[in-house]
Amino acid sequence: MKKGLHPENYRPVVFKDMSNDDTFITRSTINAKETIEIDGVTYPLVKVEISNTSHPFYTGKAKLVDTAGRVDKFMSRYGNRNKKK
Repeated sequence: MKKGLHPENYRPVVFKDMSNDDTFITRSTINAKETIEIDGVTYPLVKVEISNTSHPFYTGKAKLVDTAGRVDKFMSRYGNRNKKK
């Protein structure tokens, strides 16, 4: 394996899911501007919008998002094709 290929500054970092305030600690090289204290230890803090604790795929709470009435538009065009006129 090549020397100097991987970064040397791995350290514990806290990732915080902003949608449900869940935090988890993992090793990372990411640069963080904020810090957080957990159990008397100060860690770099990285805020994320979504994680496995809030993502619909992992939570099973998937929902249909109809942003512009697309479902209604589809149903008005193609939904009544089988009805007799």
